[in-house]
Amino acid sequence: MGEEMYTSGKYLEKNPTWDIEDSPWKAKQILKSIGNNRLKPHSICEVGCGAGEILNQLYLQMPTDVSFVGYEISPQAFELCQQRNRDRLCFRLKNLLEDANAYFDLVLAIDVFEHVEGYMDFLRKLRSKGLYKMFHIPLDLSVQTVLRSSPILHCRQKVGHIHYFTKETAIATLKDTGYEIVDFFYTASSIDLSAKSLNTLLARLPRKMMFKLNKDMAVRLLSGYSLMVLAK
Repeated sequence: MGEEMYTSGKYLEKNPTWDIEDSPWKAKQILKSIGNNRLKPHSICEVGCGAGEILNQLYLQMPTDVSFVGYEISPQAFELCQQRNRDRLCFRLKNLLEDANAYFDLVLAIDVFEHVEGYMDFLRKLRSKGLYKMFHIPLDLSVQTVLRSSPILHCRQKVGHIHYFTKETAIATLKDTGYEIVDFFYTASSIDLSAKSLNTLLARLPRKMMFKLNKDMAVRLLSGYSLMVLAK
């Protein structure tokens, strides 16, 4: 586990698409947060950008005065990024935290720090890399996942989640590492995205109904939700 999973090619073996198919939906959530908070960034970076498709989607939908840089430590993911290089979109096979002069209007960490062994130190160091930071954080801890246990083990073994959060612990983690929370909202991949299993498909209707009635309760009880947080 740790960085070796991503640098050795093991992650690509387990996730051959690097979740490119989810990128348009994730970009939509980022654009929602940007719009809700009337941000007008001219430079955007993504740490742990994977195959680079989230940045590519933002490139296609945002004004032409915005530049984009993706940082990735996996050689395999970096190779996938190369087909997405454009005039205002580039990628670096490098750890953002080791790029001394890097600073951006907006830093994206989309489904990232739950993978990082020393995530508190990572978050403290990330603060200096941009004016605004945007985090998408899977909320792996719920009544359902604690009772069943297999969903959390699946996240650990297949996609490398080694830390698990609720809304409250995710926000507390950011505050404890020095961030000022500007805005946050839930995202519901289990409702919005195509079902990847029969169980997910069968659970979609109760998830959707409960989420409509009481978002906090739905997230506490059921899995399949994340938190989008804008911070400074």
